Amino acid sequence: MSEKRATREAYGEALVELGHEYPNIVVLEADLAKSTTTIKFKKEFPERFFDCGVAEQNMMAMAAGLATTGKVCYTGSFAIFATGRAFEQVRNTISYPKLNVKICPTHAGITVGPDGASHQTVEDIALMRVIPGMMVIVPADFYEAKKAIKVAVEVEGPVFIRLGRAAVPTIFDDSYNFVPGKAVRLREGQDVSILATGIMVGAGLKSAEDLGRQGISAEVVNVSTIKPLDEETILSSVEKTGKVVVAEEHSIIGGLGSAVAELLCEKHPVPVARVGIKDQFGRSGEPAELLKHYGLTSEDISQAARQLTAY
Repeated sequence: MSEKRATREAYGEALVELGHEYPNIVVLEADLAKSTTTIKFKKEFPERFFDCGVAEQNMMAMAAGLATTGKVCYTGSFAIFATGRAFEQVRNTISYPKLNVKICPTHAGITVGPDGASHQTVEDIALMRVIPGMMVIVPADFYEAKKAIKVAVEVEGPVFIRLGRAAVPTIFDDSYNFVPGKAVRLREGQDVSILATGIMVGAGLKSAEDLGRQGISAEVVNVSTIKPLDEETILSSVEKTGKVVVAEEHSIIGGLGSAVAELLCEKHPVPVARVGIKDQFGRSGEPAELLKHYGLTSEDISQAARQLTAY
């Protein structure tokens, strides 16, 4: 892990590349083209870009309408507004008829920073995960985000891809092959499985290094597709280690932690610790300060792992 880049930066780049390859792709935005980086697509394909203003509900309805004409629609905005304000339109107008709309909001999680609770969303994965037929993807870094955005065009039906504002460590490179629905083992281990998603994957890898120096062998799995969950890879890891720490920049209610707990409760019960937001709203602050305040650092993951392996 070296350079840091925000996953939102991948959005504009991927859209431009897709625009040249697929003439039926259109992009809709809610007056946030600079922030979400969809402005890159707007400059390249102005006739295929629709600024809907501060009106996410209308934007989703427009995307649904365009999708019925054979267009593949990508939508922007911030995650709190794309999933919260427009939930009914995403559910009833896009997902119920299984339309080809890719919902890719940026500024998810608490690492939005100083904008505070009103612009931070720790509920979006839960909201999108509960909708029937919605694929939910949370990329770990810039490269995985770019690959996921480009692969989504080939997925039939709605897809939610969660993108962030803050720069995060680079884990992959341009040769990485993203496969929807497939979790990826990044590090082998024997004592505990660290299942992480989004920006917490980097923290999970650092935690595994620290734990290794303490005599604890931690396996790290990047679970970038929350739905459908890669049950096979997760169960394979957990059957080997017998203990699980789940890490996410999201509420522990309804996100990856819930999905993993549900799976293991039914198919392979083991001790599980969830590192995430514990039934709280966000607050204003710098990203690093907020991650520390809410217990979302590599040390928090390590502490949870140490507690589990102490038994």
